[in-house]
Amino acid sequence: MAHAFALDTLQYSKRLQKVGFTEAQAEVQVGIIKEQSEAITNLIDDSLATKQDIKELDLKIENRVSELKRDIKELELKIVIKLSGIMGGMIAVAIAILGFLIKLH
Repeated sequence: MAHAFALDTLQYSKRLQKVGFTEAQAEVQVGIIKEQSEAITNLIDDSLATKQDIKELDLKIENRVSELKRDIKELELKIVIKLSGIMGGMIAVAIAILGFLIKLH
Protein backbone atom coordinates (compact mmCIF):
# COMPACT_ATOMS: atom_id res chain seq x y z
CA MET A 1 0.00 0.00 0.00
CA ALA A 2 1.62 3.21 -1.06
CA HIS A 3 0.09 6.36 0.30
CA ALA A 4 1.19 9.56 -1.33
CA PHE A 5 0.73 13.09 -0.19
CA ALA A 6 0.02 15.40 -3.09
CA LEU A 7 2.64 18.10 -2.75
CA ASP A 8 3.25 20.53 -5.58
CA THR A 9 6.88 21.29 -4.79
CA LEU A 10 7.24 23.86 -7.59
CA GLN A 11 4.18 25.79 -6.42
CA TYR A 12 5.40 25.63 -2.82
CA SER A 13 8.83 26.95 -3.81
CA LYS A 14 7.30 29.82 -5.81
CA ARG A 15 5.09 30.81 -2.88
CA LEU A 16 8.11 30.89 -0.57
CA GLN A 17 10.03 33.03 -3.04
CA LYS A 18 7.08 35.44 -3.31
CA VAL A 19 7.31 36.18 0.42
CA GLY A 20 11.04 36.81 0.35
CA PHE A 21 12.80 33.44 0.47
CA THR A 22 15.74 33.07 -1.85
CA GLU A 23 15.61 30.27 -4.39
CA ALA A 24 18.14 28.28 -2.32
CA GLN A 25 16.11 28.75 0.87
CA ALA A 26 12.92 27.74 -0.91
CA GLU A 27 14.60 24.61 -2.31
CA VAL A 28 15.80 23.61 1.17
CA GLN A 29 12.30 24.08 2.56
CA VAL A 30 10.78 22.04 -0.26
CA GLY A 31 13.38 19.29 0.29
CA ILE A 32 12.63 19.12 4.01
CA ILE A 33 8.88 18.99 3.44
CA LYS A 34 9.32 16.30 0.79
CA GLU A 35 11.51 14.19 3.12
CA GLN A 36 9.00 14.53 5.94
CA SER A 37 6.06 13.57 3.73
CA GLU A 38 7.99 10.48 2.57
CA ALA A 39 8.77 9.58 6.20
CA ILE A 40 5.08 9.94 7.11
CA THR A 41 4.11 7.84 4.09
CA ASN A 42 6.53 5.09 5.15
CA LEU A 43 5.23 5.22 8.72
CA ILE A 44 1.66 4.85 7.52
CA ASP A 45 2.56 2.01 5.15
CA ASP A 46 4.46 0.16 7.90
CA SER A 47 1.95 0.75 10.70
CA LEU A 48 -1.56 0.58 9.33
CA ALA A 49 -3.52 -2.42 8.16
CA THR A 50 -5.41 -2.22 4.90
CA LYS A 51 -8.88 -3.60 4.33
CA GLN A 52 -7.19 -6.46 2.45
CA ASP A 53 -4.91 -7.14 5.46
CA ILE A 54 -7.98 -7.35 7.68
CA LYS A 55 -9.84 -9.62 5.23
CA GLU A 56 -6.84 -11.97 5.10
CA LEU A 57 -6.62 -12.02 8.90
CA ASP A 58 -10.36 -12.72 9.17
CA LEU A 59 -9.97 -15.64 6.76
CA LYS A 60 -7.05 -17.04 8.76
CA ILE A 61 -9.07 -16.76 11.97
CA GLU A 62 -12.09 -18.46 10.37
CA ASN A 63 -9.88 -21.30 9.15
CA ARG A 64 -8.26 -21.72 12.56
CA VAL A 65 -11.66 -21.73 14.30
CA SER A 66 -12.85 -24.43 11.89
CA GLU A 67 -9.73 -26.49 12.62
CA LEU A 68 -10.26 -26.10 16.37
CA LYS A 69 -13.93 -27.13 16.10
CA ARG A 70 -12.89 -30.23 14.15
CA ASP A 71 -10.23 -31.04 16.76
CA ILE A 72 -12.77 -30.65 19.57
CA LYS A 73 -15.20 -33.02 17.84
CA GLU A 74 -12.41 -35.59 17.42
CA LEU A 75 -11.54 -35.30 21.12
CA GLU A 76 -15.19 -35.66 22.10
CA LEU A 77 -15.41 -38.86 20.06
CA LYS A 78 -12.23 -40.23 21.63
CA ILE A 79 -13.57 -39.44 25.12
CA VAL A 80 -16.88 -41.18 24.37
CA ILE A 81 -15.02 -44.24 23.09
CA LYS A 82 -12.76 -44.31 26.17
CA LEU A 83 -15.70 -43.85 28.53
CA SER A 84 -17.64 -46.59 26.74
CA GLY A 85 -14.71 -48.93 27.23
CA ILE A 86 -14.39 -48.01 30.88
CA MET A 87 -18.13 -48.32 31.49
CA GLY A 88 -18.17 -51.68 29.71
CA GLY A 89 -15.32 -52.85 31.90
CA MET A 90 -17.07 -51.62 35.03
CA ILE A 91 -20.29 -53.40 34.04
CA ALA A 92 -18.38 -56.61 33.38
CA VAL A 93 -16.69 -56.38 36.79
CA ALA A 94 -20.04 -55.63 38.47
CA ILE A 95 -21.65 -58.64 36.80
CA ALA A 96 -18.73 -60.82 37.83
CA ILE A 97 -19.03 -59.59 41.42
CA LEU A 98 -22.80 -60.17 41.39
CA GLY A 99 -22.28 -63.65 40.00
CA PHE A 100 -19.74 -64.37 42.71
CA LEU A 101 -22.04 -63.02 45.42
CA ILE A 102 -24.98 -65.07 44.09
CA LYS A 103 -22.88 -68.24 44.24
CA LEU A 104 -21.83 -67.46 47.80
CA HIS A 105 -25.32 -66.91 48.89
